[in-house]
Amino acid sequence: MNLLVLHGPNLNRLGQREPEIYGTWTLEEVDASLKHLGVELEVNVDAHQSNHEGDLIDRIHTAQNDGFSGIVINPGGLTHTS
Repeated sequence: MNLLVLHGPNLNRLGQREPEIYGTWTLEEVDASLKHLGVELEVNVDAHQSNHEGDLIDRIHTAQNDGFSGIVINPGGLTHTS
């Protein structure tokens, strides 16, 4: 099974932007943790981050053709800016 994880705007700043609120983990650490869990569950995890809503939508539209069985969206800034 292939799973696509999409991270929205500002999540590339994790670990740097207000770590007292958002924590010290970087997006790379979050993705590594997800991929490690994926190995345990026999799921291939591919993560993608963009600050552009259209890029995320384009990725959703191509996910099935690229062999993904599911998508998890971590919307980040989309929850209050889009």
